[in-house]
Amino acid sequence: MIFSGLPLAELLAIFGAVGVGVVVLYILKLRRRVVVVPFSPLWERILRDKEATSLFSKLKRVLSLLLQLALLALLVLALGDPRAAESLVQGRTVVVLVDASASMQAVDVSPSRLEVARGEAKKIVRGLGGADRMLVAQMDAMVTPLGPVTADTSALEREVDAVRATDTRADFPRALRFASDVLRGVPRGEIVVVSDGALGEASDATGPVHLGDARLSFVKVGSGRRNVGVTQFAVRRYPLDKNRYEVMLELTNTGDAAEDVELQLLGDGALVDLTKLRLQPGERLPRFYPQLSGASRTLEANLALADGVRDDLAVDDHAYALLPERRRARVLVVTAGNAYLDAALLLDEYLDVTDVVPAAYSKAIATGGWDAVVFDGVTPAEMPRAHALYLDPRGDTGPVKVGPALVQPGFDKVDRRHPAVRFLALDDVNVSAGHRLVPQAGDKVLGASDGGASPLLVAGDRGGYRFVALGFDVRDSDLPLRMAWPLFVVDCINWFTDEDAQYLSTFRTGEVWRIPVAGGVAQASVKLPDGTTQSVPVHEGRAVMLGEHAGFYELTAGEQATSFAASLLDASESAIAPQDAPSVDGKAAGAPEGFRMGVRREIWIYLLLAVVLLTALEWATYHRRLTV
Repeated sequence: MIFSGLPLAELLAIFGAVGVGVVVLYILKLRRRVVVVPFSPLWERILRDKEATSLFSKLKRVLSLLLQLALLALLVLALGDPRAAESLVQGRTVVVLVDASASMQAVDVSPSRLEVARGEAKKIVRGLGGADRMLVAQMDAMVTPLGPVTADTSALEREVDAVRATDTRADFPRALRFASDVLRGVPRGEIVVVSDGALGEASDATGPVHLGDARLSFVKVGSGRRNVGVTQFAVRRYPLDKNRYEVMLELTNTGDAAEDVELQLLGDGALVDLTKLRLQPGERLPRFYPQLSGASRTLEANLALADGVRDDLAVDDHAYALLPERRRARVLVVTAGNAYLDAALLLDEYLDVTDVVPAAYSKAIATGGWDAVVFDGVTPAEMPRAHALYLDPRGDTGPVKVGPALVQPGFDKVDRRHPAVRFLALDDVNVSAGHRLVPQAGDKVLGASDGGASPLLVAGDRGGYRFVALGFDVRDSDLPLRMAWPLFVVDCINWFTDEDAQYLSTFRTGEVWRIPVAGGVAQASVKLPDGTTQSVPVHEGRAVMLGEHAGFYELTAGEQATSFAASLLDASESAIAPQDAPSVDGKAAGAPEGFRMGVRREIWIYLLLAVVLLTALEWATYHRRLTV
């Protein structure tokens, strides 16, 4: 016999301590009551009879004491949870991974795949043997254990009920590694996966998953495959006309039959566009909508079958995006006069431009509140506490040193991945004269002459403020005569103010999101699409959270409020056709065995039943005056 609860030493200590108390209570002398009687000879006769039976009275009290000690012994043994040694050796440790990814929200089985998966998991819980133990974990973008390893079936069923579907992909390798870690060194370990099988390969960046001696079982749920969804969605404003925007999206039909669908684009809740399309089986159809207007902030794509019948998965029928705010950026221009620069800045109506001559710069910059400063042939003695664009800088007081003069330089190399030069054609720009710029470590050379040996365009960061430096006067080139000139100026200011350059119109669920917030804040709160609020940490100026649900969010950090959107956009989750049992370590998962509903044969239950029976026996003997 082995005690799987409290150890034997603790049980003996408990029995000894409580048993001494019980014995003390029984050996205490009875305190007799004084009773006035009318006729003493009668009581003298009764006392003589009592003396004759004193031995029997003592015996009755000893029996009562032994009965109390027996009750105590049974209760203490129940605390120890005694089990047969052979049953402990044969007991299993089971980790049940319940798939809670987006595809488990499909309703091809009633009421949904997740509800069916919960039912299958409960069957396994109810079929545990007396020596078996189990851990229940939710499997989605993360793996979340919902409780400890336990044999308490009531607690396990509550944990199964706590599984909630998320709008994410299941990270199968992460879940398997977690389960194998739980079962490492445990005899008769088993992993049971309850899923529709859309799990992908059991391998990640660290290589394939190895389960060791653990057995892998699989319970398949789901039956249908009819589904259409939005698998790509992005929106951006035009740099020079922020009242208009363009939308790119992709529609996918994962079913076996062609589907007629209706696609709605809603801007700020109002219908912007309605399109009827036909998707062939397995087709992924990209769509591009240029020159749209009518939305100032929110944009939503809704997809529905034309016959009015719902497909099997609703979560991928909607995608959400936020347009960047049309905020007016305050720009200070320090110039002795440059019509080309003024014309480029006038093209963007969302720029609040103030021109000053170089002599008035110190007074103007002292007022503060500038989003960007443009220096045209001027380099101040100290760099401003603001983002800055330097056109033809002079001397060594700027963010980069100015090197030797260059005659007829050109852009031999251009880094078009940088936001300040995206969409620009600079290769054939003609320049009569300029200067070589000397960047510092960490700076980015965006354009260079002489095969890259002479930097002409450099970007970087100084003291937390961004800068772009152009090594020639634009009036000494034909750049102002090209469309690249106003786009360059606007792209630089957008990069400075984070407008469009790094803007994400929608986040993808299942990823870790990092949303910029105001500095100096350690905690933020976010309002989820369902209206609930949760706290999120702030690290290096960004709120960090794992995105689990699609929709619109509101983030509050201090006095700053920010909105953002998230969408599923995962073709693998839209493909809801159930898959066969996965293969891990070269072996296919089998069906779970040995889980049959029945009576759990645990000794402590019978010990408690014996306590109840002995208590009933004592009650009966007490009322019949046998033990008192």
